[in-house]
Amino acid sequence: MKLRPYQQAAVDAVYKHLRERDDNPCVVLPTASGKSIVLAKIAQDAIEKWNGRVLILAHVKELLEQNAGKIRKFCPELKIGIYSAGLKSRDTEEQVIVAGIQSVYNKACDLGAFDLIIIDESHMIPVEGEGTYRSFLKDMKIINPHVRVIGLTATPFRLKGGLICKPENILNKVCYEIGIKEMIQQGYLSPMVSRAGRTEAQLDHLHIRAGEFIADEVESAMNKEEVTDAACREIAGLTADRKTVLIFCTSVAHCRNVAEKIRQYTGKECAVVTGETPAQERADIIARLRGEQIPSDLFGTPMPPLKYCANVSVMTTGLDVPNIDCIVMLRPTASPGLLLQCAGRGFRLSPETGKSSCVFLDFGGNILRHGPLDMIRVKEPGTGKGGDAPAKKCPQCLALIHAAYQKCPDCGYEFPPPQKTNLTEHASRDGIISGETFTDEYDVMDVYYQVHEKRHADSGTPKTMRIDYQISLNDFKSEWVCPEHTGYARDKFVKWWKERAAIGCPIPRTAREAVALANQGLLAAPQSITVKTVTGEKFNRITKCVLGERPVMREPGDDTDEIAAEDPPGNSPADLGVSQDGEYDDIPF
Repeated sequence: MKLRPYQQAAVDAVYKHLRERDDNPCVVLPTASGKSIVLAKIAQDAIEKWNGRVLILAHVKELLEQNAGKIRKFCPELKIGIYSAGLKSRDTEEQVIVAGIQSVYNKACDLGAFDLIIIDESHMIPVEGEGTYRSFLKDMKIINPHVRVIGLTATPFRLKGGLICKPENILNKVCYEIGIKEMIQQGYLSPMVSRAGRTEAQLDHLHIRAGEFIADEVESAMNKEEVTDAACREIAGLTADRKTVLIFCTSVAHCRNVAEKIRQYTGKECAVVTGETPAQERADIIARLRGEQIPSDLFGTPMPPLKYCANVSVMTTGLDVPNIDCIVMLRPTASPGLLLQCAGRGFRLSPETGKSSCVFLDFGGNILRHGPLDMIRVKEPGTGKGGDAPAKKCPQCLALIHAAYQKCPDCGYEFPPPQKTNLTEHASRDGIISGETFTDEYDVMDVYYQVHEKRHADSGTPKTMRIDYQISLNDFKSEWVCPEHTGYARDKFVKWWKERAAIGCPIPRTAREAVALANQGLLAAPQSITVKTVTGEKFNRITKCVLGERPVMREPGDDTDEIAAEDPPGNSPADLGVSQDGEYDDIPF
């Protein structure tokens, strides 16, 4: 079995953890990155190299079937059994047992001893559900005191909030993690992009209970005729060039309403999958989403493939439909884990179907709420609400952009001075993955120079020169240069200074000297600046400055004497120890 580099790194990290620590590791790999292959490799090594026995636990039968299928595919020599009431199988003797936790939590003695227990989709272990797992693991440790536990997940935090790896939890430490952006850049995941939409739902009144918005309030906000109708009109238009569209709704009633509207506006069938959907009907719908042939009658007449499927709280995990190229969040969620799981349904590659990207339509303000998918970080419950939203939307084109923007990179809209406003929810665009880069150009109204000292810095810490470019009445862009530093920072400052300073002007050694010379008018006036913003980064960068004419260094005695006299003593070229060519004289006397 040949693993991708990151899969092999994950396997190696697990083994290193098991050798060096006595607690339980967790591997974090994004959805569609091949967790089942990592799982299969660990199972194969445990049996073939160490003569062990492996139990793989999951919470839904779709995952049991997937994991068993992957192991059979990649490790056909292994004997695999399934223990699941839902799959009507109770195998107990095989080297590898794939089991549903609800079927085996009180059946440890029936299954016998294991050396490794692997929990797939381990983020699904709820706080109240740890008791079930703990009870089972306690029994397993009686049978084999040396049994080890490994977790696999795409999101190392519970869907209802809180980290899954803590000293007191079943899983204790993340031993390996790779990010979404890195996987996309390496070509292992489908790029995720977004498009504009104009449907609004009033969501600022929603309350949170147990880590998620209260279901009745969400249903009331989203399942309104005017909201659903307008949203489905947009979905119909924005998905015309998409092949397979998965829609996440708020409730069974909302799901059915959305499906009817999609049929109305597209002329195409929209399947409905809820907790009430019979197992065989759900399996047929998933097969049709994949484009597989499903007979519709006794004569074997095939049912047509499905383009649209609306679901509620069902297709967040265990769904393997690579050709999904549009995810629609027609619901808000307060759970960053749920957001990642929903978006992850579109990460799989499917070049054979012509899929080149996945469109993410967010009608619930989720990216505004949680930030770019690869930048989501979770705080433990009770540690505070956190800071401001890391994204905002353009009111003109509805692009979703980093909160630092003052000018929309898509349409050029200029934001007014920042004001505290209530969150509104539009379908989103751009900025869904951190690292996306945008540039803006601004005319400079004025420029200000000052000495900058880092807060709480020691007295000997080098100071910097701060430059504030005024681009509107209440908006400034800033940069810092480092005359007092050494190495690269100093070289960069020298280059910056020489591009702006009057010919013959000294190159200062301190920030105070640099500010004094700048305020004497010895630097060229900036005309415009180019600002680079990277999604997910706190500060933007000034990458280009168009300058006016460089001033002329005048001789003593001309009309600049008055300006020079206003500057504090000790800032003339002679006082600063400057040689004739403008460089500092290193002779110490």
